[in-house]
Amino acid sequence: MSDSSVRVIIDTTPHSGQWNMACDETLLISACDNNLCTFRWYLWEEATLSLGYFQKVEPSFFKNDRWATLPKVKRLSGGGAILHHHEITYSCALPATHPLAENPAKLYQKIHEQIIATLKKEGIQLHLRGEGKVTPHDPFLCFQRGDANDVIFEKHKVLGSAQRRRRGALLQHGSLLLSKSKWAPEIPGILDLVSLGFDSHKLLEKLAQATVPILGEPDFEQPVTEKEKNCINHLIESRYRHLNWSSKKQKT
Repeated sequence: MSDSSVRVIIDTTPHSGQWNMACDETLLISACDNNLCTFRWYLWEEATLSLGYFQKVEPSFFKNDRWATLPKVKRLSGGGAILHHHEITYSCALPATHPLAENPAKLYQKIHEQIIATLKKEGIQLHLRGEGKVTPHDPFLCFQRGDANDVIFEKHKVLGSAQRRRRGALLQHGSLLLSKSKWAPEIPGILDLVSLGFDSHKLLEKLAQATVPILGEPDFEQPVTEKEKNCINHLIESRYRHLNWSSKKQKT
C-alpha cells in the first residue's frame, strides 16, 4: 500500500459487539504501529448495548429489565450508550501522519457530509444539527443527546460519531440508525421516518464507495491480517469480555 492509500473493509458478515469493538481498536493499533489507514463498514449480529469509555457502570444497571438480557460491551470512544441493532456502522483509523488526524473536527464534518450526500441520492434529506442540543443532564443513550456534528432528520438524530486518539493516531466510529429497535423503541431510524425502503447491504457498499476517498486512494484488496485477527482475539479476552476494563496505563 502507498502512503496515500486507504485499506477498505466492507464487512457484510455481522459480528458480535466484542469482536466489533476489538476490531476497531486493532485498526487503531495498526495505525499507530504500521502507519496504516483503514476505513471499515460493518454490521452487528444481535442487539447489543455499548457503553462509552467514561460511562460509569452502576450495579443497578444490571438489574434493568429493559436491557438485562442484552450483550453489553464497553467502547474505546466516549459518549453515551448506544443500542446497536438495526444499523450500519463505520470506523476509520488514521495514522498520526494523516492530515485529518490533526483536525478531528474536520474529520467529523467531512464524513458526515458525505453520508448526507449519499443518502440524498436515495431520496433521504438529512442535515447536520449545526448546534448542540441543550439538556439539563446527559441522557444515558447517545441518540438522546445532541451535538453540533450529529446528522438529523427533522429533529431526530440518525447518525452520531465518536473519536479516540492514541499516540497522534485517530479512531472515529459512528452508527447510522436504519430502524428502531424493540429495545429502544423511542429512538427512530431512517426507515421509521421516511416512506422509502432500501437494501442495507447495498447501502453499506454505496456508503463505503462514497466516504473512503475522503481519506485517500481506496484499496479494496487488503483484508484484516492474521496478526490483526490475533490482536482482536487477544483484546476480546483481555478487555472486551469485561465492562470495567481501562486503558489508562497506555499512552494515549
